[in-house]
Amino acid sequence: MQFSHDYALLPEHFSAKIAPRLSSQRPQLITLNSDWAETLGLSPAWLRTHAGINLLSQGTTPDGHLPIAMAYAGHQFGHFVPSLGDGRAVLVGELTTKNGQKHDLHLKGWGRTPFSRNGDGKAALGPVLREMLISEAMAAFGIPTTRSLAATLTGETVQRDTALPGAVLARTARSHVRIGTFQYFAARQDHEALAVLLDHVITRLYPDLANTPNKALALLQTVIHKHARLVAQWLHIGFVHGVMNTDNMSIAGETIDYGPCAFLDAYDPEACFSFIDRGKRYAYGNQPDMALWNLGRFAECLLPLIHSDDNMAVEQATAGLKDFDRVFSEHYLTGWRKKLGLFTEAPADTRLIAQLLDIMQRQQLDFTQSFRALNTTIRTQNPEPFLALCSNRDEGQHWYTQWQERIAQEAISQDDRFNAMQRVNPRIIPRNHLVEHAINAAYDGDFKPFEHLQEALRTPYHDADDSFNAPPRPEERVLHTFCGT
Repeated sequence: MQFSHDYALLPEHFSAKIAPRLSSQRPQLITLNSDWAETLGLSPAWLRTHAGINLLSQGTTPDGHLPIAMAYAGHQFGHFVPSLGDGRAVLVGELTTKNGQKHDLHLKGWGRTPFSRNGDGKAALGPVLREMLISEAMAAFGIPTTRSLAATLTGETVQRDTALPGAVLARTARSHVRIGTFQYFAARQDHEALAVLLDHVITRLYPDLANTPNKALALLQTVIHKHARLVAQWLHIGFVHGVMNTDNMSIAGETIDYGPCAFLDAYDPEACFSFIDRGKRYAYGNQPDMALWNLGRFAECLLPLIHSDDNMAVEQATAGLKDFDRVFSEHYLTGWRKKLGLFTEAPADTRLIAQLLDIMQRQQLDFTQSFRALNTTIRTQNPEPFLALCSNRDEGQHWYTQWQERIAQEAISQDDRFNAMQRVNPRIIPRNHLVEHAINAAYDGDFKPFEHLQEALRTPYHDADDSFNAPPRPEERVLHTFCGT
């Protein structure tokens, strides 16, 4: 195991060094992602030792290097805050996988940092388990995401509405640089720091851009394309991020900062679970527009690096931003075709997809079950699994007939279509009520529900005989989610 400290070596005002965290309590390892640990070159057996647990909970590295809190700014629900930073997390350093890819090791819930403002910098057990379940499910879905390495109990009490057990999440990312990181220096008109940050990101994430004539413009275009694809993937799985502030938008194009996130049960473009998002700014159907808005803020940061002439810089950045809709639409339509088992393109596909989503919305069909049921009909050649979900069966049958006619245009075997759909339509998702049940049981000292759900979510596309695929009963529905700070 060998850490590098690339970000810590950047100029002093990029971050703040953090003194070792002293606690009279002995941390306790709750769960360890052994497979991911091995990918990172970490020994699972060593991570379970006293020294390993200290690394995962306090950032105590064998090389004695101090962790840092990264500085960044951000637009929070549309309002700019010039200084945010890692208020409850620290960057321990970077680990290199066997294929040469670097990943940050970040501890969330570590405690107060210079950026904590009025917060305690700690995390309660519930939000830590929630992020571990959902981030690892996203990885299993094949969606770019930060990864959860381990969760530990700190032995301390965290005061929220009630006293709760404290915990730390050890997570990794290709990088924790955000749009908000660039905003931090742009707000201070520190063009030299912006140039340093630009070079760091390109060296770390996009070395193929190093020799492009306009590195800033190339980075902007790359990040635009990555987020256009990422948000399309969110929509295909029914994911609602909940807090798409610019400080929660990763330059690496990964899903980051799982706070009040949730997944759709019934399909609803206006679904919004975050308790603090009263205006539904980040509702399910608004996510593409919000991603583009955030990318616009990123473009503003890069203008002085794109061109010395302001008008030319704006013109070039605007051209890049206009490409978002094209790239998003391409991935969006391709993803729906895959979910419907379509191997080719036809002009009427857009209408076929829109009609299905309209039926799902008006009849309040369960998002995940609907697509899984359509998959089942491929093998049985019987529409009943899908029609059984419909309150208006005639309407459902009319759409199903059109879908079958579209499928008949392709010379694809039944097995090939079934298998293709099986790979993109999960049986289970981290449904809100299942996650809450696992968290509540953990608060009572029972981690079995968490472990069972965690294990099932490792293979979300596989059939299994459990209750995790069922939607919530009316009394189980989770209407609001919280960030945990």
